[in-house]
Amino acid sequence: MRTSTRAIPAAVGALALTLALTGCNDFGSGKNRGSSGSHSSGSGSDASDEKKTYRLGEESPEQESDMQKSSGAKYTVTPTKVETGTKADMDNSGLKKDKKDGPQIPVYVWTTLTHKSGKTMDASDMDDDLVIRTDAGMRTRALLVLMGEATWPDCPAPDLEKKLSKGQSEKICTAFLIPEGQKPAAVELTRGFYKEPLEWPVKN
Repeated sequence: MRTSTRAIPAAVGALALTLALTGCNDFGSGKNRGSSGSHSSGSGSDASDEKKTYRLGEESPEQESDMQKSSGAKYTVTPTKVETGTKADMDNSGLKKDKKDGPQIPVYVWTTLTHKSGKTMDASDMDDDLVIRTDAGMRTRALLVLMGEATWPDCPAPDLEKKLSKGQSEKICTAFLIPEGQKPAAVELTRGFYKEPLEWPVKN
C-alpha cells in the first residue's frame, strides 16, 4: 500500500477523486492536499519575454516553495515523457468508477524532481502543481486516490513522502485521468493566480 497523502490504505475497493476544471485561471495558488501555502517562481508579474514553453525533457526554471515547512526552498520540475493509457488500463486499475464522470482513460507523466537549495522538501510538494491540458482545453490534476490504491502498467506508485535535499533528484510516474476520446496536449506547471503556467507540449 502507498502511504503518501494521495492514497489512504483501506480494506475496501479503490475510490478515485480527480479535479477536472476548464479555463486558464481555474488552478490558482490554493493547495489540494490540505497543505498551507503555494509555490511560486519567486518573482513578480510575468515579464513579456519570459520563456513559458519547453520541450519534454527540458528543465523548468527554479521554483520557490511557499510551504511553511520548506519555505524558500528551490527546486525544478522536468516532465520527460507522456503516454496515454487505454480503457483496459482503467478496467484493471482497481478504481471504482463514477458514472457521472463518464468514460475516462489514464495519462501517464514521467517527471524528474530536483531539489536545488534550501530546506528539505517532500516529493509530494514538488509535483503538486503539475496539470494535464487536453486537446479539448480541459485541465486536470493528478489522480487523488482516497481509499485503496490504483495500479497502472509500467507506472509504479511513487514515494511522494520521500524527502529531498539539495542536489537530490527523484524520478516519478504520475497518473492523470482525462475523458475518453480526448488527448493530452500539454503538461503544465501552474504558478498561482497571477502568473501564466509553464507548459511542455505533447506530440500525439
